[in-house]
Amino acid sequence: MATIILAGFRGNMGTNVMRLIADNDDFDLIGVYDPHTTFDRTGALDYTDNLDVPIYHSLSSIDVTSDVWLDFSVPSAVFDNVHYALSQNILPIVGTTGLDDAQLKSLQHVAQQNHMAGLIAPNFGLSAVLLMQFAKQAAKYFPDVEVIEMHHPGKLDAPSGTAINTAKLIAEARQSLPTINTNATESIEGARGGNVEDIHVHSVRLPGYVAHEQVLFGGKGEALTIRQDSFDRSSFMTGVAVAIRHRDRLNGLMVGLENVLD
Repeated sequence: MATIILAGFRGNMGTNVMRLIADNDDFDLIGVYDPHTTFDRTGALDYTDNLDVPIYHSLSSIDVTSDVWLDFSVPSAVFDNVHYALSQNILPIVGTTGLDDAQLKSLQHVAQQNHMAGLIAPNFGLSAVLLMQFAKQAAKYFPDVEVIEMHHPGKLDAPSGTAINTAKLIAEARQSLPTINTNATESIEGARGGNVEDIHVHSVRLPGYVAHEQVLFGGKGEALTIRQDSFDRSSFMTGVAVAIRHRDRLNGLMVGLENVLD
């Protein structure tokens, strides 16, 4: 049995996680954290799948201990949330994106100081995790690459954490330098997208999309495209469940769901 505190239970991912917990006898939700809701218990709401637990409105008010801190909050809150969990010896499993490199290093230092483990997963979709691994493998042979990520209009950050992590993995795996046209100019600023480790990353935000990514590799006389599509947020729940159940495989605060996969 894993006891769980959930941050961000009112969002799209949070409501799916509530259903996941309700449907699994080995998960026990003992509290949720949301500084903005006015309710004191989830049972007062109509979308919590009969899970009636206290709602904590500040980190300092949390008066229970837990095995796992699940975080699907917002980018502006995730650093403080994870810092709190690590300092309270609660293992964080984080799906919220928005942490920069300095914040990640700081949290990893806190984890080391407290002899704690945890997981920051840019994406819990197994197809997205496999895409990143396939892209890393392809980067050894195709150094010229661009990334396009497509999400719903309500996504708060751009580019996505998955796209940034994909670019970083590709950059680590490259065995030769990409082709760079130093004479190229943009007639419209931003037309070539953002730049992550000399990889152009493009963000699309449109109704009808959920979470999608394409990695385009180009070579002499050939091209390779790797794409994944998440059509429903329920697709992420398999990865969340795997992360909770295999959290003992973590060593320190690690990045990427692949760290708990067989």
